[in-house]
Amino acid sequence: MKREVLTSNPNKPFLALPERKSYEEIVDFFARGPSPGEVVAFRPSEEMLDRVRYLLDRNAADELTSEEAEELECLGEVEHFMQMVKARAQAYVETKT
Repeated sequence: MKREVLTSNPNKPFLALPERKSYEEIVDFFARGPSPGEVVAFRPSEEMLDRVRYLLDRNAADELTSEEAEELECLGEVEHFMQMVKARAQAYVETKT
């Protein structure tokens, strides 16, 4: 999968996918500088969950377009990333209490 080169332009999309709102939600969350406790408590928006369900349903029906397949793969990578970040944040919270 080819990734876009990141630039200093904050208006340029992070990923060159038709549906980027999900990614922008997470980028905005981290840009606010959340505490470890906020990271642990983070939950995707209903809109983001609906998009994932839609893509999973289309995947199960073998109806994904190539763009949707790429998006679903990226969402899986983002989910894995968030699981790792949450695990680290939880460990940090536990050592500070």
